[in-house]
Amino acid sequence: MSDAALAPSAVVAPGALRQLPPACQRAVFISDLHLSESLPRTTGAFLRLLAQPQGDALFILGDLFEAWVGDDMLDQPYEAGVAAAIAALARQQPVHVMRGNRDFLLGARFFRETGCVELPDPVAFHGFGQTVLLSHGDALCLDDKAYQQFRAQVRQPAWQSALLARPFAERMAIAQQMRGASRAQAREPETYADIDPAMAQGWLAEAGSQLLVHGHTHRPGSDAFVGWQRHVLCDWELDHGDADRGELMLWDAQGWHRRPLPA
Repeated sequence: MSDAALAPSAVVAPGALRQLPPACQRAVFISDLHLSESLPRTTGAFLRLLAQPQGDALFILGDLFEAWVGDDMLDQPYEAGVAAAIAALARQQPVHVMRGNRDFLLGARFFRETGCVELPDPVAFHGFGQTVLLSHGDALCLDDKAYQQFRAQVRQPAWQSALLARPFAERMAIAQQMRGASRAQAREPETYADIDPAMAQGWLAEAGSQLLVHGHTHRPGSDAFVGWQRHVLCDWELDHGDADRGELMLWDAQGWHRRPLPA
């Protein structure tokens, strides 16, 4: 895993604009699935999406997994099964994966074994006559000061190396503690900080884009600002509560569309 891929980015590097594959007629965007063995219905919905592709390219913008404590998680039955299903789709079409705040330790083995395309955060893509800036979104949530301090710490290579050197069981125990805090917050989406508009607009200006697509905040919707727009991807939650959550964001020649998960 490269340090550059993990470092918070406020600048899209010159020449870094990527293109949708020429044959792509529809791209599918998802984020914040928070997959774990304790979420069978959410996992099932993701596996159905992989088996029933809704487009020609899949973009996962962070937090695919609830926790990822190192690529040796691929030796566990649940994670190995999910990775195998992803790899099966990646042999048919491009599958792009961006790290989120829960799975920032996704490493080289994961990308090698799944065949996924590793995405930096942020990254700009051009397609259908439009340039869009993609991000998980957590680096833009400046009002969440405690999280930003945590993020700055855990994105340091020395901190990651020290964590990955610990025994697997110890790393899993740390992840369990972090999951408890995450679940408590997830039950109250209104407690999530939103992105900072000025910082987002600065990113967009440097990327030459007027559209931002991100996840993280668990506040799905679309907003228009002066000079730019954004689409917030929906988090997935099919295992708790009365109202299931989860949807796809599609991008094609007609624009951007929200669609329900495949049944």
